[in-house]
Amino acid sequence: MKRFAALIDRLIYTRSRNSKLALIVDYLRHTPDPDRGWAIAALTESLDFPAVKAGTVRTLLATRVDEELFRLSRHFVGDTAETAALLWPDAPGAKADLSVSAAVDALAAASRSDAPAVVASLLDRLDADGRYALLKLALGGMRVGVSARLAKQAFAQAFDVPVDDVEELWHAIAPPYAPLFAWGEGRAERPDLKDVAFFRPFMLAHPLEEESVDLADYAAEWKWDGIRVQIVHGGGETRIYSRGGEEISGAFPELVAAFDQDAVIDGELLVRGEVQGGEAASFNALQQRLGRKVVSKKMLADYPAFVRVYDLLAVDGNDLRGLPWTERRRQLEAFVPRLADSHFDLSQVIDASDFDDLAERRAGARDAAIEGVMLKRRDAPYVAGRRAGLWYKWKRDPLTADCVMMYAQRGNGRRASFYSDYTFGCWSDAGELLPVGKAYSGFTDEELKWLDKFVRDNTLNRFGPVREVEKSLVLEVAFDSIHSSKRHKSGLAMRFPRISRIRRDKPAEEADRIATLQAMVT
Repeated sequence: MKRFAALIDRLIYTRSRNSKLALIVDYLRHTPDPDRGWAIAALTESLDFPAVKAGTVRTLLATRVDEELFRLSRHFVGDTAETAALLWPDAPGAKADLSVSAAVDALAAASRSDAPAVVASLLDRLDADGRYALLKLALGGMRVGVSARLAKQAFAQAFDVPVDDVEELWHAIAPPYAPLFAWGEGRAERPDLKDVAFFRPFMLAHPLEEESVDLADYAAEWKWDGIRVQIVHGGGETRIYSRGGEEISGAFPELVAAFDQDAVIDGELLVRGEVQGGEAASFNALQQRLGRKVVSKKMLADYPAFVRVYDLLAVDGNDLRGLPWTERRRQLEAFVPRLADSHFDLSQVIDASDFDDLAERRAGARDAAIEGVMLKRRDAPYVAGRRAGLWYKWKRDPLTADCVMMYAQRGNGRRASFYSDYTFGCWSDAGELLPVGKAYSGFTDEELKWLDKFVRDNTLNRFGPVREVEKSLVLEVAFDSIHSSKRHKSGLAMRFPRISRIRRDKPAEEADRIATLQAMVT
């Protein structure tokens, strides 16, 4: 655990991506199995211990530390794991180190009833750094700036293997990845995935900025506002993966049952809308289905899911990814009729005469489920990650509204000392300020410091970690779309809100009204 704790500590205080990469490479090369596998799974949020939650730790800490001291400390530190690690009293006697694998075994075997005792016994064996590493391992939320992509690149660099191979194998092998490390170190052949419904890394797009493209070289499709998924049938089973490789099959059992072809497709997961005659509904409707482990019959009926298919990656045992888009598209058009039209349809190519015509169509597209346009080079193979010049995403221009800051909360990680999460509202016809969204991005570091000082200088009330502020600061908020929502008092929910400008020049009473936002609802 000492080596793992030291790695976490250095990752937290290292901002350079290349430096983080070097730290992980060194750890993977010099740490034995299975500790390194469990550690890399923890860094990439691939572990889950259902019996151990933040509430478990808070309850446990109350048996050793004054509750008010913990509350005040947690409010200042901004992180439960760090607060608990620092406040937990050192047990008498010398401390023996604890391996990461031993900690994982103990946490995995814990039940809800004995989890507090198990966690306490582990904490008593460690110093403050080790306790922090243990709690982050148990609770997740590392927030050390390590993405799954960075971890895979570190593995590829550590063992001099192709990162595209690592991408494929990573999601097909469970932690602690023993066969992956055996292959990487040359102790075994590349694992055979022939009978596994394994994940293929997605091809991604660069944003299209100011330049235009020639539609003779690029095909255009609508960019739909759902979630990108990959559906794989292999080894007698069907799996659905999100863009990050997370399996989400359990939340969409009807799609699993409907996809029985020996194939791999890439598409957009959407929910059908009632008002639009069965067309795609807004992302707000899809959210009702996301993250669920059990889906009721009512949920299946109220929010029927379907996939708008973009690409065909493999079919009948043949890998198509090396073919140009035009050939994959030809085979896709022949393949889609093999699927149930109740659950799958084909993403249509936009028939635009030239780029100006496409720009005009994009500007007028305010359909609830359209996010913009995708441009795909006709001769491009399907390759993992973002490759310059192959695919572009041309999102429609964001909507904006002037809103008033209402509440603020501390961030996490390096923002734990700053009030960086802001709830904002607009005025009702009755003159009441109603919350319409929450944002924690879009501002510079200097603007963050200014906003943090504003919150501290203008606090009216404190509600646990939340501060209510004087309703005097106007924020220009950009968002992709806005939808009706029964969950919010304002009746509205923004999609991807972010702070685009601090309007110090504008009086709060001149901020936008709820009625203005309601007119933008799609």
